Amino acid sequence: MTCCDQRCGLITGMVLGALIAVLGGILIPVGDLFIKNTVNKEVVLENGTLAFDTWTSVDISVYRQFWIYDVQNPDDVLAQGAKPKLAQKGPYTYKTRYIPKTNITFNDNYTVSFVLEAGAIFEPSMSVGSEEDVFTTLNLAVAGLYGSFDHKLANVLINMFIASLFQKRTVRELLWGYREPMLNMTMLGVFYPYNGTTDGPYTVFTGKDDVNNVAMIDRWQGEKSVSYWDDTYCNMINGTDGASFPPFLDKKKPLEFFSPDICRSISTVYDSTIDLKGINVYRYKLPAEALASPADNPDNQCYCTNNVTTNGCTMAGLLDVTSCRGIPVYISLPHFLYASEDVLQGVEGLSPNFDEHSIFMDVEPITGFTLRFAKRLQLNMFYGPSKDILILNNITKNTVFPILWVNETAVLDDETAEMFKKELISRIDLLEGFQIGFLASGSVIFVLCLIWFIVASRKSK
Repeated sequence: MTCCDQRCGLITGMVLGALIAVLGGILIPVGDLFIKNTVNKEVVLENGTLAFDTWTSVDISVYRQFWIYDVQNPDDVLAQGAKPKLAQKGPYTYKTRYIPKTNITFNDNYTVSFVLEAGAIFEPSMSVGSEEDVFTTLNLAVAGLYGSFDHKLANVLINMFIASLFQKRTVRELLWGYREPMLNMTMLGVFYPYNGTTDGPYTVFTGKDDVNNVAMIDRWQGEKSVSYWDDTYCNMINGTDGASFPPFLDKKKPLEFFSPDICRSISTVYDSTIDLKGINVYRYKLPAEALASPADNPDNQCYCTNNVTTNGCTMAGLLDVTSCRGIPVYISLPHFLYASEDVLQGVEGLSPNFDEHSIFMDVEPITGFTLRFAKRLQLNMFYGPSKDILILNNITKNTVFPILWVNETAVLDDETAEMFKKELISRIDLLEGFQIGFLASGSVIFVLCLIWFIVASRKSK
């Protein structure tokens, strides 16, 4: 009777263990479905969702850090045509995007429109100096006239009104604007106008009908494409604005976003998985081919403007945004990272560094939320030799001159990180713990009872 009871108990244990293991196995697809449904619900842009609360919030601070190049040898450049020797100083930090989205309008439950208002507040504690620090930099009026008009008209205006290729300006003046007395008091500045201006309106998909479209841009400034480039492909507005992406990221697929700063859409590729305040995120980086010459990346042919600056578009690392900005400005990565050697060798004092000068985004792969980013860009202008312009008589080479570079950056704060982990990560971890626990414990019970049953059977024989 005892032997029968033992065998029955072991069989019962095996059955129970198998059932527990099966339950754990069943919980895996059921749990995954639960997670997917929960995430798909919370990432939709509508009142009451986690995504909408995050999307409308300005709790995460966004900063723009500026490094400005100071010309060390202006007299030698003018008198002997020497290479400009540059020394960067920074950061000069401003808090931006502290104004919530405005004019939020749900159009048809499937799209929502909004406007971003621009503002910048100087942060002395995060800066190396004050807004009154003075720099010797390229005369914006010279570079603007040199690249904007036909040479005869530019020659006359520059010779009549402008005395030097370089000028001394404060940080405030260079960034946000100053009156140029030689040009009838015209306001000039790298980012003039900025405060009080708006970006958009944007119209993006809410994801309510298809979560794979959430945050994707439908229209910008009322249009489905831009008109800066003489090509349908380059004028396309692809992806999101970079703040978030559709959920459940695939490492093999690039993330696309549209940036008004560079007047085009661009792609980033998966680089690595890292830990950000206890949250696993995918790091996406801008690849070298994004700003490669058309010879190396044919997709960039339609961004080619065939001007003298890029030597017929054979040079890498420069994007001519003149048609977008209205003034001759060329965008690159800081310190001419990924640029052709001829561009980098046109000035002295630059030292491109991948870790400091590349663009990256850290995106939480389940929700698609961007939790940290660094958008680094350098603004350049151009000047070259001229027999007719007095201040350029001794210049011997075409020069792409870097004015400054900017790092627009943000990272979720500790409080938001804890909330994110509590509301999402901890629940997923708990569910996965149950799945693994049931599967493991059931398997262990089944195996132990099976071994014991086999041993007991042999003894009885």
